[in-house]
Amino acid sequence: MTGSVIFDPLLPIWLIAVLAALVASGLALALWRGLAGWPFRALAGLVILAALMGPAYQQEERTALSDIVLIVEDQSASQDLTDRATRTAEAADTLTARLEARGNTEVRRVQVPDAPENGGTQAMTALAQAMAEEPLGRIAGVILLSDGRIHDVERAPDIPAPLHLLHTGREGDWDRRLRIDNAPAFAILGEEVQMTLTVTDEGAAPTGVTSVPLDISVDGAEPRRFEVPLGEEITLPLMLPHGGRNVLQFTTPAAPGELTDRNNTALVQINGVRDRLSVLLVSGQPHPGTRTWRNLLKSDSAVDLVHFTILRPPEKQDGVPVRELSLIAFPTRELFLEKVDDFDLIIFDRYRRRGILPNVYLENIRQYVENGGAVLFAAGPDFAGAESIYRGPFEAIIPARPTARVVEDGYLPKVTDLGERHPVTAGLDREFAGDWGRWLRQVEVTQTAGDVVMSGADDRPLLLLDRVGEGRVALLASDHAWLWGRGFEGGGPQLELLRRLAHWMMKEPELEEEALWAEATGQQMRVIRRSLTEDVGPVTITTPSGEVVERPLEEVSPGRFETLFDGPEIGLYRLENGDQSAVIGLGPAAPVEFERTIASAEVLQPEIDATNGGVWALEDGVPAIRAVREGRPAAGRGWIGITPRGAYETQSLRQMAIMPPWLVLLLVSGLILGGWLREGRR
Repeated sequence: MTGSVIFDPLLPIWLIAVLAALVASGLALALWRGLAGWPFRALAGLVILAALMGPAYQQEERTALSDIVLIVEDQSASQDLTDRATRTAEAADTLTARLEARGNTEVRRVQVPDAPENGGTQAMTALAQAMAEEPLGRIAGVILLSDGRIHDVERAPDIPAPLHLLHTGREGDWDRRLRIDNAPAFAILGEEVQMTLTVTDEGAAPTGVTSVPLDISVDGAEPRRFEVPLGEEITLPLMLPHGGRNVLQFTTPAAPGELTDRNNTALVQINGVRDRLSVLLVSGQPHPGTRTWRNLLKSDSAVDLVHFTILRPPEKQDGVPVRELSLIAFPTRELFLEKVDDFDLIIFDRYRRRGILPNVYLENIRQYVENGGAVLFAAGPDFAGAESIYRGPFEAIIPARPTARVVEDGYLPKVTDLGERHPVTAGLDREFAGDWGRWLRQVEVTQTAGDVVMSGADDRPLLLLDRVGEGRVALLASDHAWLWGRGFEGGGPQLELLRRLAHWMMKEPELEEEALWAEATGQQMRVIRRSLTEDVGPVTITTPSGEVVERPLEEVSPGRFETLFDGPEIGLYRLENGDQSAVIGLGPAAPVEFERTIASAEVLQPEIDATNGGVWALEDGVPAIRAVREGRPAAGRGWIGITPRGAYETQSLRQMAIMPPWLVLLLVSGLILGGWLREGRR
């Protein structure tokens, strides 16, 4: 039971102040006139003013509330190193028992796991949430059991009590870590990628070490070892071997005695892109389709186009002097012999043999294909005649033989069953709204190799794709693709078809018909298998620790099979299915939890100092608990302190007026009467 005097003014304070000024003025007048009863008048005025303040005696019945101490337990991945997790749990149990034994003290234990998406240790966020659920007036202290490597110190709440860090490190801890300072997401094929890398030792590391081995592996291949200086930033010039995703793994072997090797490896995934694509377009004669090819190739700023067009064949005799036909001779020898390997794609558009390009040039192009080049034949009526480009060195690489017949009837091009599974033609119907228009001419051919992905009149082969040696060949048995571009009878997906066709021939990874890859979202990967076959076996997944898992693949669209897999750990995963293989890295290149593993109070020190808290190493045991007054140092040799808050809960409340109206009236009347009598006697 406690009592106190409170005031509940009957009038606004400013009005009471005015009345007090009037009373003072009256007293001053009484003194000036020499009235003997002025003391009685003054007391009457004071009684009135006091009554207007509404004084009352208040009695409270209070129940004392216990103090609350928050114990924040760091359960992030870095706490699993050595015996940190065990020491944290044991210290939390010991502190809980000691605090509860003090009486009038409650303990709230807060667990802090790894934050999602490589967020690290979000201890301050967890502490703020825990404090929001408790009255701040009851929090007597916060004890954080951690290695001190938290990643959200900027979110630290205003703590009304001492904050202590009991760190889990040991004096002899040391760690070696590998850090990639810059890793581009994209790189140009054929150009060097400059990456900076640093290997450092932290903590009580061995002395005398000046260099360490570094293993570099690309796409899971056998690594190459180099010696790099320790503690120095080095620049690595790398060149990507292929387009698409390149997975680079950098590893420095674990050293005896270091805390962990989890930060000895860094995964970097870089997409290789082509800077410029060189295309040679050889047109046998001007026709409407020529502009189609030029528009397609010139629309892409990344394409360097060389267009070789025969405007005046040798048999044409019009009397124009040769010296007036051209200012310079066209460099056919340079293009078709010396620099043919510089082109990513060669297109023969309605070209026929007229002696302009001798067999040695054509033979050189055939070898160019077998060595990895790409040639597209867009055939017109000339392909069926005696001067067909098929007759000669190209017979060995073209996937169909002309029958000498040209179909001049209208027909609707359509994708074959195999074409529905091939990335060049799969889903073309979804790329164009409406019905496709007809083409009006097709060269009849007999398939000799490759895959027929589109058919024309009477299901005759229209578009054939084939691989020859290391290169690729395509045959489009019609010169009427331009009708789609002109919107004839509604048009069709001309640009998309020709774009895919050109990119497939230039070996763009996303258009491979037999491919295996994976797309990662956090720790989950979507494994994708593209195949022309109707059934594929399960995919074999090898985890970073060597565990082998098989997952069945489900066909989600023609030629596309998928499955989902949740990776149990961070690192490099290997995928195999038939003769296809791939690698993918799950998780961050360098997990934030293992960037710094040596226990330290460096990050939290400003917050600890602001609350008069302290830092203690659990290696030295669990400190004693003491009560300290607010504002005093709360840590010392072998002990940490909490601040008792003295919080309470009011059970009942009673108020009694000190000056009831009848008493005020009696006192004022008596004082006024006394003053009048005193002045009357005088």
